[in-house]
Amino acid sequence: MDKKVLAFLADGFEEVEAVTPIDYLRRSGVTVTVAAIGTEKPVQGSHGIILVADTTIADLEQAGQLNAASWDMVFVPGGMPGSSNLAECVPAGNFYKEMAAAGKTTAAICAAPAVFLGPLGLLNGKNFTCYPGMEKQVYGGNWLADKVVIDGTLVTSRCPGSAVNFALALVELCAGKDATKALNNSALI
Repeated sequence: MDKKVLAFLADGFEEVEAVTPIDYLRRSGVTVTVAAIGTEKPVQGSHGIILVADTTIADLEQAGQLNAASWDMVFVPGGMPGSSNLAECVPAGNFYKEMAAAGKTTAAICAAPAVFLGPLGLLNGKNFTCYPGMEKQVYGGNWLADKVVIDGTLVTSRCPGSAVNFALALVELCAGKDATKALNNSALI
């Protein structure tokens, strides 16, 4: 069964944390749709790199596709002010809460767990990781210093340097161990 993953991009996202999982998931045969949370598809990263999203969150809402039944997983890159911009996007936050309530995989890396997921209550009672030092903003969760932390259907990761680890964890959850092994071999990871 083909897994469908949604990735949100907000202006100021961390580029490597977005591109690496998108690329690795697609290389592994997973369908990834990239949605800009703004009104335009081009989204500028925190280091000036512009990515063109497949769609916008408004277009997904209008098409009736911004619901947990349409997706198997959602992930967001971190970065600043990208994570703060995500936190201000009510539809993205509501979608994340719906995905979590439906038992679907929710994932975030770097600043996004603390700045985006924490205020939504999605880290309460969960083991998680985020960019070191930002865990002090989170109440109710248990911060771990691991590169990737999986707690049930929640996947979090630390920083740009753990983007490959994060991407491989998402590939394994969506496509399985064989796909992860094949990706490791073909990309020489």
